[in-house]
Amino acid sequence: MHIVHVVGARPNFMKVAPVLHALSKRSNVRQTLVHTGQHYDANMSDVFFQQLGIPAPDINLSVGSGSHARQTSEIMTRFEPVVLEGKPDIVLVYGDVNSTVAAALVCAKLRVPVGHVEAGLRSFDRTMPEEINRLVTDQLADLLFTPSEDGNVNLQREGISPEKIFLVGNVMIDSLVRLLPTIMQHAPAGLPKRYALVTLHRPSNVDDSDALRGILQSLLDVSRDMSVVFPAHPRTRQRIADFGLNADQLRVLDPLPYVEFLAYQRGATVVITDSGGIQEETTYLGVPCLTLRSNTERPVTVSMGTNILVGQDAQKLRSELANILDGNAKKGTVPPLWEGLAGERIANILTGEHVSQTVSPTDRMDNKRKSTSTSTN
Repeated sequence: MHIVHVVGARPNFMKVAPVLHALSKRSNVRQTLVHTGQHYDANMSDVFFQQLGIPAPDINLSVGSGSHARQTSEIMTRFEPVVLEGKPDIVLVYGDVNSTVAAALVCAKLRVPVGHVEAGLRSFDRTMPEEINRLVTDQLADLLFTPSEDGNVNLQREGISPEKIFLVGNVMIDSLVRLLPTIMQHAPAGLPKRYALVTLHRPSNVDDSDALRGILQSLLDVSRDMSVVFPAHPRTRQRIADFGLNADQLRVLDPLPYVEFLAYQRGATVVITDSGGIQEETTYLGVPCLTLRSNTERPVTVSMGTNILVGQDAQKLRSELANILDGNAKKGTVPPLWEGLAGERIANILTGEHVSQTVSPTDRMDNKRKSTSTSTN
């Protein structure tokens, strides 16, 4: 069985690692790792691969940045020959970046089976490019691996057959669990006992000068009560400079490698973010998370976890921070199947070691390949 994995951005690396590791223990499985180069920083990407124990990509499409349309079309153009030459039995795509939907589109046209890892997440906000990517990818996928029960509900509501859907748990948490002993050895030095950890990168927060100014002012207010540690995305740092905003009272850092960033999360009094994956990591770590968005595609982190949506409401941010500082932080629980075995479950399903449907996933892929062969003869 030949399995091609497609990644395009750093969050994908944390998701692909557990699946790669789990499949490497199966016999008769050959794996090819394709990096589209959608987001590529040699220094940061290499460190992430090393820390996660991922081999260097077999193929790098070196697409680079660009508009959504240009980037998606370039990935499709460069990925199609990879599929035609490699003849994979299935292509696994991860998350919700442009690489995810681009690879799924190529495979759908070539009638090559697609598995979507982290399927079914919905923010119900189509102004988010990622939401469009999720919706399209899930309609094209043959196997849909969901991290939580709400993903199953969303997919069935959209008319996707239940036999395609597998609740496997959260692969991001697999990576966190595996590296937790290492994380504990990377406790940040030189920080006070209480600090807020901040990440910002979404266009709605950083590309609008008024929105970014308001968020920075709130963070400056926070800095009166505790240190604010801000590993700043290069684009965010550029926007701060472009808009002439003040972040001098904040501890602005360069982006951190994966293990170091998790160590900062683990030790934080509170995490303030607009990232999706960080909402999940903080829920597992039991760290209060205030999300600078009005919606989330990971509602289980709100209903069960430590996450609270504050949007761009400065007053709500202040009040929730006051609760945390007063010792009244939201107490959460870890969602079901977030225990570090999602990658193993996916590997079992792909290799036919776990069969709960009348037709197994392996048989279904064989049927699709036979259909493809017949249609091209």
